[in-house]
Amino acid sequence: MTDTVADTLAAAGFVLPQPAAPVAAYVPTVLAGDMLYVSGQVSFVDGTLLTGRLGEDVSLEEGKRAAQACGLMLLAQAKAALGSLDRIERVVKLGAFINSAATFTDQPKVANGASELMITAFGDAGRHARSAVGVPVLPLGAAVEIDAVFAVRTA
Repeated sequence: MTDTVADTLAAAGFVLPQPAAPVAAYVPTVLAGDMLYVSGQVSFVDGTLLTGRLGEDVSLEEGKRAAQACGLMLLAQAKAALGSLDRIERVVKLGAFINSAATFTDQPKVANGASELMITAFGDAGRHARSAVGVPVLPLGAAVEIDAVFAVRTA
């Protein structure tokens, strides 16, 4: 019998957080046909927003952990929208925004925190296209924000 995505995550030591409520005039997810678009999720680590700038006051390891936390929140939002993560057929794309000092150039290493989580959760179907962009500021002073596109099985 195949493990469910939730079982796979639990076996790897991951727990999905409660989906965060939007902080402005948008919805957390939009299901359009067989594509689920998940709005950007910021870096809540253990329930606390990790703020700061990579290359200044946030280390590469903290940034990677923040990206992983964004990935967990993306999955929490997807589960709330779909009822089950098992409806996800493929992770199509992640867009990672990293609050970065002008001299910080390891945005791809930070974004790997979320990318590696998706591969853990979905295996080869978790391999995705991605952007990893350094930005001077993010909402609420967050260190990382990531959005996602998932291909899903229709209900």
